[in-house]
Amino acid sequence: MVVAVIGANGGIGRRLLPLLNDAGHEPVGVVRSEDQFDTIRERGGEPRLGDLEDEFAPALEGADAIVFTAGAGGSTGWDKTILVDLWGAERAVRACAKRGIDRFVMISSRGAGDPERRQGPIKPYIVAKHVADRTLQRSSLDETILRPTRLTDEEGTGRVAAYFDEDPETGDPISRADVAQSVVTCLDGDATVGHAITLYGGGTPIEEALRPDRSTQ
Repeated sequence: MVVAVIGANGGIGRRLLPLLNDAGHEPVGVVRSEDQFDTIRERGGEPRLGDLEDEFAPALEGADAIVFTAGAGGSTGWDKTILVDLWGAERAVRACAKRGIDRFVMISSRGAGDPERRQGPIKPYIVAKHVADRTLQRSSLDETILRPTRLTDEEGTGRVAAYFDEDPETGDPISRADVAQSVVTCLDGDATVGHAITLYGGGTPIEEALRPDRSTQ
């Protein structure tokens, strides 16, 4: 399966490309600068140029599935959050629908299911994620939404706590590597289609945790 990763040079995207390769997929790394092409190739992906604030849809040509893991990042202003995390994600959903790309995995955030429960400086970010998620859920695409809690750069454990269509407020941080492995597991079957899944660090093997009959802790 050809999998286009939007945000392929980010913390999750960089870890995802070699995992997709190892799983027998053909990863495409969509990035906004040709300066990042060598990094994408080194990680096993085919680099393509696509800017979420400008032209990016042609980079999705030939893809069977999309993983949206782009984000403005904490060092930018709220204008970039709106343009990338919200508007960019919505444009990606529409581009997939137009091109007949049915499978879409969205990397969202814990709390995005109900932004009213969140207060403080992070709330605009959570609202942006909520609106983007809702756009995907209302589309015709076969969607999976992953909502990880606080991310770390620790080595992956291969184990998580996964909550299907639930949003518990407490749990352990999760590594970006384990989120990336969770994406691969989602793409390798249909069990997570139509679900929004909150992810924490945990003790259940990822393949077991990401079954809707086994919401794990």
